[in-house]
Amino acid sequence: MRILFIGDIVGRAGRKALKMWLPALKDKYAPHLIIANGENAAGGFGLTKEIYQELLELGIDVVTTGNHVWNKKEFVKEMDSFDRLLRPANYPAGTPGRGWLALDVDGVSVAVINLQGRVFMECIDCPFRAMDSLLNLIGSDIKVKIVDFHAEATAEKSLLAFYLTGRVSAVLGTHTHVQTCDERILDGYTGFITDVGMTGPINSSIGMDFKEALYRIIYHVPVKFKVAKGPVMLNGVFLEVDEESGRCLKLERIFLKEEG
Repeated sequence: MRILFIGDIVGRAGRKALKMWLPALKDKYAPHLIIANGENAAGGFGLTKEIYQELLELGIDVVTTGNHVWNKKEFVKEMDSFDRLLRPANYPAGTPGRGWLALDVDGVSVAVINLQGRVFMECIDCPFRAMDSLLNLIGSDIKVKIVDFHAEATAEKSLLAFYLTGRVSAVLGTHTHVQTCDERILDGYTGFITDVGMTGPINSSIGMDFKEALYRIIYHVPVKFKVAKGPVMLNGVFLEVDEESGRCLKLERIFLKEEG
């Protein structure tokens, strides 16, 4: 099975990058499944119903998220109705939305799971224990399991990957918006990268305009961030997974950028 995973989409710039390169990526990799983290797709923070639909129309099959998915209140009210949207599964029971889904991909059952880290982030339920419970719930019949781990600390991301080695097909880190070059397959089974990266403006502070970001970091005064303008990039990874065993056979990093 061929799977394309797109790193955190940031605002209009990120959606522009998707429109620029996704058709060519489809031609090159012929993916059976396309997953993208969309928690920053609406103005850099959160999602709207219209932008969620736009991502699906562009060819995204599953939209994962993270801690910023709650930024648009009207969207949160409708989260339960979006069947291809995930929020981290380790939020407490009763939180709107769903943390994982199983879908049929050309006759093959695939589980996509969204988790959130706790180091330097909101202290929600333990992602390690939550994943143990989910794996028991999902069962052994579904072999292909892809995890988006939305976390700040590199150590926490790698520890979850080692914890899940042999039990899931891939652990793909998101949230920090900086692509890491440590992609590998752990024990010949579980694909891992600390952070897939960002799809959005190149000349930015993780997607945001430098002016506001500098003011905040120098003066420690809250400011409203704006998505930066200018050339864009697309970060992602391409996976090949054995459908019978769930073993990751290939993990390739993708970094495309617009000149200018």
